[in-house]
Amino acid sequence: MVRPFFTNIRLLILAIVLILGWGLSAYQGLPRQEDPELVARTAVVTTVFPGANAERVEALVTTVLEEELAEIEEIETLSSTSRVGFSSVVVELLDSVTNAQPIWSKVRDEMADAASRFPPGAAEPELEESNMKAYTLITSLTWNLPGEPNYAVLRRYAEELAIIMRGIDGTEEVEFFGSPDEEILVEIDASELVGVGLSPQQLANQVSLSDAKVSAGQLRSANQNVAMEVESELETLEQIRQIPVQTGAGQFTRLSDIASVSRGVRYPLIEQAIISGQPAVVLGTMMKSGLRVDQWAAEAKAELAAFGDRMPQGVSLDTIFDQSAYVAERINTLILNLVISAALVVVVTLVTMGWRSAIVVGAALPLTIFAVFGWFTVFNVPIHQMSVTGLIIALGLLIDNAIVVVDEIQVEMQHGDAPLKAVTKTVKYLQVPLMASTLTTVLTFLPIYLLPGAPGEFVGAIALSVILSLVSSLAISLTVIAALAGRMLGDSRRQYEQASQTARPGFRDQLVMTMMKPGVWWNDGLTLPALARPYRWSIGRAVARPLFAVALTMTVPLIGFIAASTLENQFFPLLDRDQFHIEIEFSAQTAIARTEEQVLQAREVILQHENVEDVHWFVGESVAKFYYNLTGQRENQSYYAQAMVQLQSEEGVEALVRELQTELSEMMPAARVLVRKFQQGPPFDAPVEMRIYGPNIEELRRLGMAVREMITTIPDVISVRDDLTEGRPKLGLMVDNEQVQRAGLNNTAIAQQLAAYSEGVTGGAILESTENLPVRVRLTNQDRASLQALASLDLRPDQSRDRAFRPSSALGEFDLLPELASIARREEQRVNTVQVFITSGVLPETVLTAVRERLAAANFELPPGYRYEFGGEYEERSSAVGDLLLYIPLIGLIMTTALVLSLGSFRQAGIVGAVAVGSVGMALFSLKAFGSLLGFMAIVGTMGLVGIAINGSIIVLSALNENAEARQGQPKAVEAVVMKASRHVIATTITTMVGFVPLLADGDPFWQPLAIAIAGGIGGSPILALYFTPAAYLLVSGQRQQSGNTPPQPPDEKVQQLSLENFPV
Repeated sequence: MVRPFFTNIRLLILAIVLILGWGLSAYQGLPRQEDPELVARTAVVTTVFPGANAERVEALVTTVLEEELAEIEEIETLSSTSRVGFSSVVVELLDSVTNAQPIWSKVRDEMADAASRFPPGAAEPELEESNMKAYTLITSLTWNLPGEPNYAVLRRYAEELAIIMRGIDGTEEVEFFGSPDEEILVEIDASELVGVGLSPQQLANQVSLSDAKVSAGQLRSANQNVAMEVESELETLEQIRQIPVQTGAGQFTRLSDIASVSRGVRYPLIEQAIISGQPAVVLGTMMKSGLRVDQWAAEAKAELAAFGDRMPQGVSLDTIFDQSAYVAERINTLILNLVISAALVVVVTLVTMGWRSAIVVGAALPLTIFAVFGWFTVFNVPIHQMSVTGLIIALGLLIDNAIVVVDEIQVEMQHGDAPLKAVTKTVKYLQVPLMASTLTTVLTFLPIYLLPGAPGEFVGAIALSVILSLVSSLAISLTVIAALAGRMLGDSRRQYEQASQTARPGFRDQLVMTMMKPGVWWNDGLTLPALARPYRWSIGRAVARPLFAVALTMTVPLIGFIAASTLENQFFPLLDRDQFHIEIEFSAQTAIARTEEQVLQAREVILQHENVEDVHWFVGESVAKFYYNLTGQRENQSYYAQAMVQLQSEEGVEALVRELQTELSEMMPAARVLVRKFQQGPPFDAPVEMRIYGPNIEELRRLGMAVREMITTIPDVISVRDDLTEGRPKLGLMVDNEQVQRAGLNNTAIAQQLAAYSEGVTGGAILESTENLPVRVRLTNQDRASLQALASLDLRPDQSRDRAFRPSSALGEFDLLPELASIARREEQRVNTVQVFITSGVLPETVLTAVRERLAAANFELPPGYRYEFGGEYEERSSAVGDLLLYIPLIGLIMTTALVLSLGSFRQAGIVGAVAVGSVGMALFSLKAFGSLLGFMAIVGTMGLVGIAINGSIIVLSALNENAEARQGQPKAVEAVVMKASRHVIATTITTMVGFVPLLADGDPFWQPLAIAIAGGIGGSPILALYFTPAAYLLVSGQRQQSGNTPPQPPDEKVQQLSLENFPV
């Protein structure tokens, strides 16, 4: 395999050029992202049911949808919310689903079946798929003039800009925020309406009848057929004003005589964007997956610059979020860490092996990294923080194979073998143990890559990067690197001798004699004979007393396992970024104007902090998604607002978030205020959740209130909410049925006329270009603004002979009544979810433990038929860890098989297994020693560590099996073999640990637990490989001989020379 590369220099050069060219071209074309893209397995089915309360919506719409959707086996969870006039069903698919589109097609089919069972008045359900990506670019058209904004102007420019953005190659979608609907408003006084003897529905019906293209058949002749239509389509405001209206007395009048007709946005607004304190219409533009965000963003910015020159006075085009800047910053930082790690690894190799070996071993780094970039194109892996960090983790690993190969070739040539023989002999000798060690390492990272669902999609690229790096490193080390080592190291002694024998050495000869002088550290590596002697003594003691050595080396791992129970748990840490978000929720009856007033006051408070650059509010809806795992999909909620806070830097974000949480909560005590940093990893709604299931709404509400009372006093809990405690007032018309019957009315007719009076009724539409503007008939504002005006409204009977109007006050009395704001369901059961929001920086596990303790102390018990469970971070973490550990038995079986086949012994495979367990203990000890958390990334690092840490033991066991005397259990022979293997083990350990220095020094709470776990475990692996492994080897062999009973066996002179003179730092 290696012979052609050594004998044919052209093939060697061509292989190097091809690998570098493949990787470079792949790097240029690979997509760039800030974070991995998660599969969108969530969608929301929304249904409007005007006028229905929460109970009716639940019974007549929500449960019908749930019954139909439950038949789809790929659906994991159905959760729903039924509120006044609105049903929302959240559909979550199984983690095993990787292509959701076929499932959404099934969902739409079931929605159609459910719609056929809906009551009259319920609209068709709509499906909105959730997107697990952030918008690539968020821009705003901002109104900067005093007075009321002209939303019609903003909307028109926004629609024109949306067409331009959609025309950019690679644009996936463009979404509007804060863009109100336009309409044609026909306003009429209540007295005028009574004067003409019409109800709002009747007036709207006459307008609608004037707006129709009615087919009138066809004119048929012998030569042609021509369609006929009655041309009566409304096209202008003037046409609407001139519509003839027949009064109740049979007379006619023009619509303009009794009503005002105007065009504008629909008030009250249902959503509003406030950018930098000014009204605006916002566009969120999303790029398609698989593209380079920097290239797409450059084209988009050019289009925005051209469009911005056309803005009218008082309207500005602003970019409030540009994802490409964050992607560039994150990737550049990680690439810098990669370069620093590579440089440190090469420096360590130079010190331990000499400059010639460092050059050859260092060549493995760019070759392997560029090969991995090439493989990224095959596996469709973008360049983002996970894939690049996988390369950083693999740096020390991918160079291990090269170190072992180069060092072994150098040793063989130092003992007289020709370069070709040394190369082929080394490759033949090392290919099986290197393949075995690579396979075991790959297998430990495989569960991370195979992890299903969002956690696997988030961290899977790390494992794939490591796996591709290891496989590429093995292939390159046994071919290209081995051939390079034979060529570069083969004639070094001859060159030195020739230069030293030159009578008058020139500069080149002096340089050769200096750089290739035998014994100096820069040529052969740094040696410390003074350290080698005590090291040999310690190895001798370990093989002389193996039982004691085994017990001593396992002490630290045992301490680590004991300390594991004291480690604090966390799923994924919060993100330090120059942005965060704020949510404010008022009581359910709060009008959008009041919400706007409050958030503008909050904006002034926020801007008083020096680090705050700007605040952008989205009222009535969730903020435009500027980070991938923002969970909000709220809309049409006038009492809700969410803000994007832009900072000048990411310094001090934690303290700022806490300060603002306190200030805003004190400023708005009646509101629920959440100031939150971004949560990394898969999204969840609240850090701590408790779901209480049961059939009775009142009982669920009581239980929820009891739990809230217990939780509210827990330290670091800033807000607690549940689904059922909050109610909303409603005006109930307590009708006198006898009076209603006498008036020729019924309850439905009363409700319809009151709705028409208060909200208006649609009659016809104007088609303008591609936009359909509805015509809405409505009372003037003064006729709808008070309860007194509402009570005095005149209702017109349709069925009575006496068509005289009756005031609503004559039919009943209005009374203020409580009403459930919403009813929640999960898994087709009623549920009350108690959500606990905590102080930024406090671990959810800490608060969850306190919640459990409070429940236990209060002896909290549920009635029969009720149950509870915990959700939030706890549920997500437990599910992810459970899925990760699911593969352990299978992977362990495969690893055991590989070890038994490569080592030829079940006992030796057991030794490697014990080393694997010991390395986990070392990792846990390191996490405790450095005060780190046992988060998901630490668990990922610990799993990957196992395959890395056992490589040293595999090398030692392979060397022991090659020595006949060691196989017989002779301590001196075992000692000599271990001394020979020490160079490989220690050199690879140091290079692997050095690769983690940038991640450790960076201090990022996301990467630090992973780096500590792996580096700590690897740092302890030489103890297990060089002390525990030979001691255990002697114990399991059953043939250990005391040194006093047998004459001492002189070790191989070559082995002794290597171990004493070439011991690295």
